[in-house]
Amino acid sequence: MAVTLTDVAKAAGVSASTVSRTLSRPERVDAATRDKIFREIARLGYQPNLAARSLITGRTGNLGVVVPDLANPFFPDLVRAVQLQAHQRGFTVLLVDSDENPAAELGLVISLAPQVDGIVLCGARMSDDELTKAQQLAPIMLINRIAPGIPAVTIDNAGGTRQAVRHLRALRHRRIGFVGGPVTSRSHQQRLAGARAAAEEFGMELIDLGSVAPSFVGGSAAADAVLLAEVSAVLAYNDVIAIGLMHRLVSYGIEVPGEISVIGFDDIALGEMSHPALTTVRYPRELAGQSAVNDLLDLIGGDGSGPADGTGRGPLPTELIIRGSTTAFHTHLEETHVKG
Repeated sequence: MAVTLTDVAKAAGVSASTVSRTLSRPERVDAATRDKIFREIARLGYQPNLAARSLITGRTGNLGVVVPDLANPFFPDLVRAVQLQAHQRGFTVLLVDSDENPAAELGLVISLAPQVDGIVLCGARMSDDELTKAQQLAPIMLINRIAPGIPAVTIDNAGGTRQAVRHLRALRHRRIGFVGGPVTSRSHQQRLAGARAAAEEFGMELIDLGSVAPSFVGGSAAADAVLLAEVSAVLAYNDVIAIGLMHRLVSYGIEVPGEISVIGFDDIALGEMSHPALTTVRYPRELAGQSAVNDLLDLIGGDGSGPADGTGRGPLPTELIIRGSTTAFHTHLEETHVKG
């Protein structure tokens, strides 16, 4: 016999309405009660009747998630955070990959819209006009992208690169480079602007080394420009660029960090496993995924209980994670640079 919501309520010692509220709006239930209910749900194997809920509410119980490239190590952790939070809120996630094709994204939204109650777009590549069209098809929440009139979860990109530049200045670096990502990316623009402002603040010279593909191959391709610029340290748009850059520099016989320090951005798992382990700015992916789901469901519910337009709070904080790819700029190296 199927376990019912009433069975869960009896086992947890609460009312059926409390169980229902825990499944639909867990933030409105105190933590101890919520944890007890979820333990009983797991123990009893309760499965919400999504078909019945859909008939009553007119909703599907599904959320769509669109990512540009699941092979990019940045996105799986973000998707996992979205999926876990959606599950906590009683929703199933339908995931699609646009394969870095902006033209495909709107088509994916069109396909998903009839099947879901809302869509999370991670790092959307489509134009602002296309995003406006997508918003007319289903409630939309952006992560890692900003567009006029579209709700979004954002992070403190400029603050993250400021932390990185400050760290390099503390290590006596004065001439540093920045290897950027896609020039149309708002994250690229914010990270470069933050690095420039911080370099000026700390009396350093920042060399813009141009933009490359946000990939291992892109980072490898940037190595010659880094060496020609004669910088002692490099900030990269993301971790995969930084790892590709380190790999190519080491193949040239350049010591990292002995001769050139390298800092990435995102804190993907591969960064900690690289050699040397990568100093990086941590992107709060778990918090971003949770916030995106909660804000999207607030938007769908329209009850005014949260920042439905994504502007009810500031950007999520970033954090510098110091590992082995940065070290102090030694005086003998500085003299070599000056003589050169």
